[in-house]
Amino acid sequence: QGELALGRNILVAFMPWGGYNFEDAIIVSEELVKKDVYTSIHIEEFDVEARDTKQGKEEITRDISNIGEDALRNLDESGIIRIGANVTPNDIMVGKVTPKGETQLSPEEKLLKAIFGEKAGDVRDTSLRVPPGVYGTIIDVKVFSRKGIDKDSRTLAIEEEEVSRVEKDFGDEIKIVESETRKKMRTVIVGSAAMKSTTVGRITFEKGTVVDEKLIAKMSIRDLVKAPVKSADAKTLLGMEENSKSQVRLLRSMMSDKVAYLKKGDDLAPGVIKMVKVSMAMKRRLQVGDKMAGRHGNKGVVSTIVPEEDMPFMVSGEPIQLILNPLGVPSRMNVGQILETNLGMAANAVNQHMATPVFDGASEKDVRVLLKEGGCSETGEMALIDGRSGKYFRQKVMVGYLYMLKLHHLVDDKIHARSTGPYSLVTQQPLGGKAQFGGQRLGEMEVWALEAYGAAYTLQEMLTVKSDDVEGRKRMYEAIVKGDTHLNPSLPESFNVLVKELQSLAIDVDLIESGK
Repeated sequence: QGELALGRNILVAFMPWGGYNFEDAIIVSEELVKKDVYTSIHIEEFDVEARDTKQGKEEITRDISNIGEDALRNLDESGIIRIGANVTPNDIMVGKVTPKGETQLSPEEKLLKAIFGEKAGDVRDTSLRVPPGVYGTIIDVKVFSRKGIDKDSRTLAIEEEEVSRVEKDFGDEIKIVESETRKKMRTVIVGSAAMKSTTVGRITFEKGTVVDEKLIAKMSIRDLVKAPVKSADAKTLLGMEENSKSQVRLLRSMMSDKVAYLKKGDDLAPGVIKMVKVSMAMKRRLQVGDKMAGRHGNKGVVSTIVPEEDMPFMVSGEPIQLILNPLGVPSRMNVGQILETNLGMAANAVNQHMATPVFDGASEKDVRVLLKEGGCSETGEMALIDGRSGKYFRQKVMVGYLYMLKLHHLVDDKIHARSTGPYSLVTQQPLGGKAQFGGQRLGEMEVWALEAYGAAYTLQEMLTVKSDDVEGRKRMYEAIVKGDTHLNPSLPESFNVLVKELQSLAIDVDLIESGK
């Protein structure tokens, strides 16, 4: 009906609730989680390429050194994960080994290599693994091989499956064409008198008898053409048979082309021998930290999920599903959400579907009339009972139905923690962002906060050893190992960056030690 439903109509109340909806936070009833109202399925695609490198060819294989059998349990003999496997972070999805560069071998290693041949240490594990924080189920695997390369068993199995599917589809189409032709031919023959006595297949026709549906029900196209009917009808039947044959020929040639295309191999980028694409499905239930929004820019983050029995409920006993903060309305002036809530309540009360166009929507007067008609308060407010204490709230509360969506800003995709990790080459400071496994930035405002609290030592280690003091980092690690807690920071790398910057502007900067 031209409507796309991405969200749900939810029973909401605009009221504060124990501070849990402070600063646009949203309180959600456990009912929405139990009923999977905002449960979504996300499909993520991961791919891995085996390339022809200068050191040798990369290989997609199950044979990876120093990896236990348990880690390989979901891989087939080609090193590719099976469909239906449940995976957790760091699980291998596609096993891959890459040749190492030529290294200088010691005389002992040369001797061992001469005796035992290529050693396992010549390759390193570069398998495709599940990223941190990702849990899911493998739903599809596609293998692409360069033309002329021998295909592994998994590729052949996928290919066979595709070919049999194509053959079945075309087989069904051919059957439909033949069935339709038979039906048309029968309409020509039924009701006409046999011109002569003859036997076609297993059916005997007597001259002058009228042919009925029952007599020719099981005859094939080839036999129907031979039916003893008048010459004009016989010509029509021949035309139908020829038309059917040409359609079947066309379908068969299309099928053979498609099968040949499936078997010929793929056009891959230069240097790529094989590519594997793995699709994973993840089920995400609504949880604390997920972002939600209505139709009026009224976005917020879920702060807590409350048991149904603790949520405020109406006099009828129906519990509220979602609580929003009333302070999110006046300063932002998006009063549309209030009107929508009222109209939603009225529509539910009169059991009607409402459509409100943008510039020709329901007026306040219309909403009041509908609310009155549905037996609700004209203001849309009602007395609510606290689910925790069983007592009425002191003030009446605005309750109604609001269209709420779950946004693609999910806490599972954003949550991130770092202990030690990569540093920037120039500044020697930790990298930023989840993708780089980076740290959290301590900006000027955070520095002011630490200064305001007089946390001098915390601030010092934040700006030196935890940031870009390379020597201090090493010393601190050694001190912790020895059990010494003394911190002695040295010159941060950012000072050297500044000096180099000044030198690039032709300003001579020298570090002069005191007393010289």
